[in-house]
Amino acid sequence: MIVIGAGPVGENAADYAHQGGLSVALVEAERVGGECSYWACIPSKALLRTPMAVAAARKLPGVTAEFDPKAVFARRDYFTSRGDDSGQAEWVASAGITLVRGHGRLVGEKRVQVGDQTLTARRAVVLATGSSPVRPPIPGIDSVRTWGSREATSADAVPPRLGVLGGGVVGCEMAQAYARLGAQVTMLVRGRLLPAFEEVVAEKVEAGLRADGVDVRYVGLDAVAPGILLTVGAETIEVDELLLATGRRANTADLGLESVGLDGIEADDSGLVLGDWLYAVGDVAGKAPLTHQGKYEARIAGAAIVARAAGRSVDPAPWSEYAATADHVAVPQVVFTDPEVAHVGRTAGPGDREIVIDIAVAGSSLEADGYDGKAIMVVDPAREVIVGATFVGQDVAEMLHAATIAIVGEVPLGRLWHAVPAFPTISEVWLRLLEAYRAG
Repeated sequence: MIVIGAGPVGENAADYAHQGGLSVALVEAERVGGECSYWACIPSKALLRTPMAVAAARKLPGVTAEFDPKAVFARRDYFTSRGDDSGQAEWVASAGITLVRGHGRLVGEKRVQVGDQTLTARRAVVLATGSSPVRPPIPGIDSVRTWGSREATSADAVPPRLGVLGGGVVGCEMAQAYARLGAQVTMLVRGRLLPAFEEVVAEKVEAGLRADGVDVRYVGLDAVAPGILLTVGAETIEVDELLLATGRRANTADLGLESVGLDGIEADDSGLVLGDWLYAVGDVAGKAPLTHQGKYEARIAGAAIVARAAGRSVDPAPWSEYAATADHVAVPQVVFTDPEVAHVGRTAGPGDREIVIDIAVAGSSLEADGYDGKAIMVVDPAREVIVGATFVGQDVAEMLHAATIAIVGEVPLGRLWHAVPAFPTISEVWLRLLEAYRAG
């Protein structure tokens, strides 16, 4: 098997297939470990964690806490190895996988060109090339230096003035990180913050950003001029760096899709795109562009490839080991702002019943003075099962997996009544949600 892309998703596909008995070549044009390891999930959370811990400590009486931004950057560098992927490459070798460095592209059925060599797969080719930031078509944007998520997460100093364009996850997380690190942050948002989540989530996160001094403006960016001068209506705002956090698109360019008669990627739930040999997983497949979900898809695809290679039937029925069913019903996501946002499943739609309560239990009161949060449970009343859950508040991320299990397992609310939350923890909010549902 050949895997194009050695990020966490490609590594998972390669490892699962190799453990199943296949020989695997893993092709990587940049760094083994991919976007998440060096420029996304890992460094962004490292930049957020220390300021968040200090802010949490300050919410308790008698605590004074400070931090050194230089130490925050140093800790980030520890986790990213300052871009040195030798440790990841060593893991690939220790797993029995062949690493091929260079840009891989399809040049025919089961054939991948890397530089001046052509690799041929006997069983399958897996595309795991991820995604890249979208650069918006704003007048003058190409006349100035800009940051994407890579530059924001790998910077070695705090800009005095940071402009952030976009109100999605990257925009919110990096705006708060740099505000707490000492930057004056101006955030320009069309629509509202975090539009994929419930309105109350946007309200709570906005309050958290403003409390940290972020100037959140619900306006568009009209033009940019040298000196990083931002035209916003009749006003000009000067910044030292401009972060473009306006979404991402799948990395399908120069993959050679046309060589096998494709002009795009559409994968089934086993990851299969074409024939019995071409697969796509992770961001490039366009289903659920999150690292953990891509790794899940890679595990599913790896199992399917091994089974097909052994001549076994692969029936991607929902919830089988050959179907990434969770992509459709239970995609968990955390936004590591303060307050945190943790969501899985769907937001309320026609026919659903939505329960919204304050997170106000003994555990939350002990967690922080003045704890302020919300819990949302979305129920399919016909089946009396949870189909969505959202929490927003301090330290709510660790409650998310319980909701994910409830949704994936389609656990009846009557059975959840017997899942007793420990006292005094924030998880007691689960009891309050069930009580609110029963009360009508």
